[in-house]
Amino acid sequence: MLARRQRVLAPTYRLFYEEPLHIVRGEGVWLYDAEGRRYLDCYNNVPVVGHCHPRVVERLARQAGKLNTHTRYITDTPVELAEQLLATLPRELTSVTFTCSGSESNDLAVRISKVATGGTGFIVTEGAYHGTTETLSRMSPVTGVKTAPEVYTVPAPVGAQNVTEFAPRVRECIAQMKRAGVQPAALLVDTIFGSDGVASHPAGFLEPAVAEIRAAGGVFIADEVQPGFGRTGDAMWGFQRHGVVPDLVTMGKPMGNGHPVAALVARAEVMGEFAKEHRYFNTFGGNTVSCEVALAVLDVLQREKLVNNARVTGDYLKQGLLELASRHPAIHEVRGAGLFLGVQMEGRERTTRVVNDLRRESVLIGSAGRNADVLKIRPPLCFGRAEADIVLETLDSILRE
Repeated sequence: MLARRQRVLAPTYRLFYEEPLHIVRGEGVWLYDAEGRRYLDCYNNVPVVGHCHPRVVERLARQAGKLNTHTRYITDTPVELAEQLLATLPRELTSVTFTCSGSESNDLAVRISKVATGGTGFIVTEGAYHGTTETLSRMSPVTGVKTAPEVYTVPAPVGAQNVTEFAPRVRECIAQMKRAGVQPAALLVDTIFGSDGVASHPAGFLEPAVAEIRAAGGVFIADEVQPGFGRTGDAMWGFQRHGVVPDLVTMGKPMGNGHPVAALVARAEVMGEFAKEHRYFNTFGGNTVSCEVALAVLDVLQREKLVNNARVTGDYLKQGLLELASRHPAIHEVRGAGLFLGVQMEGRERTTRVVNDLRRESVLIGSAGRNADVLKIRPPLCFGRAEADIVLETLDSILRE
């Protein structure tokens, strides 16, 4: 299979782990390889309600057998999905646009912010990842692609000093823009700073940075692809932990539990400026099957109380990781909220070794941060205490060895 893959797939593809996995099936928090061995999935945030959730699969199949068309016809499901999404968001956010991916949502948010503000300058964090388009690849420093000339970077708010300095650094970026004759358009951040190594506390630290970009005439884009849909445990959306209301909110992968559906939600006045001169139509964005899948995901999140589970289980797992940190000097810090946690390790090499050792023990996690020295833990939200204990016991054993 590996040889076949290498013959036909582009060399731009990458694989997880030194010993790649051939996965053939998923169920809940578990993945199964071709030999039938199961692995605890502690990394994949896409199946937010669990791999192959039966209620999501059933509604997908039912709608696929009934109708699949686009938003240029009047159909029920896009309207119902927009209504349900808006019910989870602050009332200032009133306008929904459907896309197929987080990259498309972020790309559209960039376009809208330029039109709404007249600006072209953007501020992102030094380890950010926001998508795969030409524009977004140059706003995603963690990929190694050179940022665009009008994209300015600030250190992520990882660590106490960077948290307190985040807003002043945004203000300095704005000053740099103005000295260069660049009008600010937006501050664009993933509100859990997942690719930067995870930054979550203290809640509220984003508010003064948002105030700075607005004072300069720009807008705030909250990238909720990773922290959204209840992952942080204390709210449906990551930005809500900080007491701010974004101008634009982007959603992606978890919205369809693996099915390609995403969205952008905006303040009416911001979208109104864009709509005066521009139209946006995406053939697959808002199709009836994708919308039915997203409705099923929202239904499961509520029925199974998964946002609360993210908080309770996440707190339990975080406390366990802090206890490990007290006994293992290789762990420098534990950060995060809900079921999105980052474990700051001693160096890239050790982090890589731990990630691969965990894989050999059937626990799957990843790494993050500019130096790839943070263990990144973000399992499906149906993850429970029993699974958290497996992670803690396995990590403890590996660190002792």
